[in-house]
Amino acid sequence: MVFVWLTAFFLVVALIVLVIYQLMCLADLEFDYINPFDSSSRINKVVMPEFILQALLSVLFLLSGHWAMFLLSVPMVYYNYTLYQRRQHLVDVTEIFNQLGREKKRRLFKIVSLIVLLFLSLFWMIWSVLSEEDE
Repeated sequence: MVFVWLTAFFLVVALIVLVIYQLMCLADLEFDYINPFDSSSRINKVVMPEFILQALLSVLFLLSGHWAMFLLSVPMVYYNYTLYQRRQHLVDVTEIFNQLGREKKRRLFKIVSLIVLLFLSLFWMIWSVLSEEDE
């Protein structure tokens, strides 16, 4: 049981790092430290790994029977899926300045939801360790 929570914890931390990296690339672009092509290519390299890690996290919760955490992580997977289906998951080099505010808000929303998942997984991990000690 603790293995599931440790795996979930590290997956969520990896997701947070990927999204923070994307936010840093957007901030560098906004402050003109990096050109649009470099910023777009850096962001686009980590978008699919982020989507895959998020899906793995949801599958982990589903297979381990943690339904509440699964239900909390599924909306982000669905959101990522709809972005992918609409071909809006990659940042366009020519439109990045027009979409900068929206892209930053999208990533900030992801950060907030991932932080909630992180604290909930920490809570459940500690609770499961304490309940195993009582047995």
